[in-house]
Amino acid sequence: MTIKDTPEEWEIRATGTPFVGNKTSVRTDDVVMPDGTVVGRDYQVHPGSVAVLALDAADRVLVLRQYRHPVRHKLWEIPAGLLDVPGENPLHAAQRELYEEAHVKAEDWRVLTDVYTTPGGCDEAVRIFLARGLSEAEGERFAVAEEEADMELDRVPVEDLVRGVLAGELHNNCLVVGVLSLVAARAGDGLDALRPAQAPWPARPFEA
Repeated sequence: MTIKDTPEEWEIRATGTPFVGNKTSVRTDDVVMPDGTVVGRDYQVHPGSVAVLALDAADRVLVLRQYRHPVRHKLWEIPAGLLDVPGENPLHAAQRELYEEAHVKAEDWRVLTDVYTTPGGCDEAVRIFLARGLSEAEGERFAVAEEEADMELDRVPVEDLVRGVLAGELHNNCLVVGVLSLVAARAGDGLDALRPAQAPWPARPFEA
């Protein structure tokens, strides 16, 4: 049997949007269950995101330390950002985030993995890229503000990140999924067997 997620949509009797924020909103759907009952489901509507596991020649991952107010923590993360424009090419968005947050560019891009971050309460989809062949970007650094003004940048060996994940010391979703996916890909068919950077993404269709 093939283990594969499949698209499906149950009947919605009514829908509303009780909250609209700057980037996301909250939607309430009345969904028909298999037994015919109708149940309300509240969830965050999210534009989608991209993240970049940038791996240098010394087998270190570029990581950022940033304050995240909802969880009251400074978390070590990989560069990431929202898909601000509907239909935006995720590779272009990832290249932008790597430049803005780390002032770095990469020669080789692959899709590492695609995930729904919290499918029980949010429709956010994230595409995590693997970026290799790193070098400093040209031009001026991007001007940061708000939480990003306090951001720290470092490069950490893959093995140290794996240890931190398994020890419960690192918690950011994209970092955890990205690092463990990297290790799994190496143990499998290798990094060059990963999907190309422009691979289709049904969760957030885009123009190449």
